[in-house]
Amino acid sequence: MKIEILGTGCAKCDLLERSVRSAADKLGIAYELAHVKDIREFAKRGVMFTPALVVDGKVVAAGKVPPESEIARLLAVDSR
Repeated sequence: MKIEILGTGCAKCDLLERSVRSAADKLGIAYELAHVKDIREFAKRGVMFTPALVVDGKVVAAGKVPPESEIARLLAVDSR
């Protein structure tokens, strides 16, 4: 599974990255995580608000840091 965090590196972006790592590790999912900080890339993907969570190329959350339980649900759905 390819997971991307879209964000400039702010505190919320870093929190989302930590929460995603924690949720994925607890689920035992094999994943590759990248933190994309290029604003042009955000625009290409239609992301207007950061941080954003992208799972296998699909934006699943943007403009907020979902609770870890919600992140786990989003990852579990995409890992099937």
